Amino acid sequence: YEILKMPYYCLYYYKQAQELRPSDSRMLVALGESYERLDKIQDAMKCFWKAHCVGDIDGGIALPKLAKLYEKTNEVDQAAEAYTQYILESQEMDRDDLGNAFKFLANYHLKRNMLDEAYEYAMKCTQLADVMEEGRALIKEIANLRGLADTGVVPTIMVMEDDQSSFAAPPSRSAHQTTSGGGNNTTTATEQENEVEPVALSFNT
Repeated sequence: YEILKMPYYCLYYYKQAQELRPSDSRMLVALGESYERLDKIQDAMKCFWKAHCVGDIDGGIALPKLAKLYEKTNEVDQAAEAYTQYILESQEMDRDDLGNAFKFLANYHLKRNMLDEAYEYAMKCTQLADVMEEGRALIKEIANLRGLADTGVVPTIMVMEDDQSSFAAPPSRSAHQTTSGGGNNTTTATEQENEVEPVALSFNT
């Protein structure tokens, strides 16, 4: 059904699989991806977070997927927390999303005038081929800002606003019914909440 681009059928069968194996992170990630394709972002976030909590046996793919959704919804502080935790759990491991995590955190700290932290992540970018050029450009920009600071000129950094400063679980959906593409299967909000329970997101960084 994924190949045939029939997302509602995918969602239905992944729900059945997840009910049969509620602690299998692979089922939760697949379910989260199905929700994401249907633009049900909050449900996707719950799935990716729970996949991380039960033990991500797919090599730690749930956290970067969660972080990218936070980026998509402009919750940059939450995204930074998720990427930071992902990096901490990826030490001495070669993972595909590390470059994107380093680049995001370098820009995140740079926009907050936290130049030391930004430089640290920019240097890590230069060690990975896929983000090497971005890392070099960031190091050059950081050097220019440090030069301005040495001359007594206060650099102006545009800080992204974010209404949520703490890393919290995605809110539960409001009570309503969702009907799958033209079928007779109707799922209430209560049933959806039972599928993936919201878990408080608390990272010890």
